[in-house]
Amino acid sequence: MTDAPTEFRYKRVLLKVSGEVLMGDQAYGIDTKTVDAVAAAVAAVARKGVEICLVIGGGNIFRGLSKAAEGMDRANADYMGMLAT
Repeated sequence: MTDAPTEFRYKRVLLKVSGEVLMGDQAYGIDTKTVDAVAAAVAAVARKGVEICLVIGGGNIFRGLSKAAEGMDRANADYMGMLAT
């Protein structure tokens, strides 16, 4: 792997992408256009030599399963999302 350019402070980063970011303008789930934009941005940085560890949030996926989350209070749904992450 090549050294990260001097324009970057760190050679390695941990990036946590929340499920809410991946929803785009939708109420829940994953918006493919948003995912494509995030992936392109991450790839551009990686091509410049920065090593990236990517963590994707799973809360919106769980809450988007209406039958699974039906009747569940918000806190419990959020806990399930944290576990999904």
